[in-house]
Amino acid sequence: MNAHLQPTGSAYFITRETEQPETHTLSVLVDNEPGVLARVIGLFSGRGYNIDSLTVSETEHEAHLSRITIVTRGTPHVLEQIKHQLERIVPVHRVVDLTVVARERGQERPLERELAMVKVAGTGDSRVEALRLADAFRAQVIDANTEHFIFEITGRVSKIEQFISIMKPLGLVEVCRTGVASMNRGAARM
Repeated sequence: MNAHLQPTGSAYFITRETEQPETHTLSVLVDNEPGVLARVIGLFSGRGYNIDSLTVSETEHEAHLSRITIVTRGTPHVLEQIKHQLERIVPVHRVVDLTVVARERGQERPLERELAMVKVAGTGDSRVEALRLADAFRAQVIDANTEHFIFEITGRVSKIEQFISIMKPLGLVEVCRTGVASMNRGAARM
């Protein structure tokens, strides 16, 4: 068996040689009721799919609907399978691959933002440098004392990753991230 056809833990490990894994952002509109998130997550774990980012919140209060935003990775075939399987879960109203919609509209990606809180401990020059770099990244100081800072930073995932990597040598202690919130451009709804 070829190395690229070896089982990966997923039930869908056999891929066409020309298909390359891609990262996609899915938006799933569901009833806001107990157990829905567990069913969605169970679909992913039961088939060996990984979730890179997951956010969920009630977005339509009167209709009791929640929006789940999932960032996952797979070949186009696997991503299509995920979408179809999500659509079959009973409390799911709609599944939209925001990445595909953005490409159809001539955009590289949908709008994606994340929030992170980053704790950095340090004194002297490293403390001054952390503050200077935080200002350059437009990170807000939300807590500080003589031993540490906690910065709040929002932006693209790549910006958050870069900020975290720059803070590591300056005394990075802890990071807390919200996960990706995503939406397509334009006047149309999901």
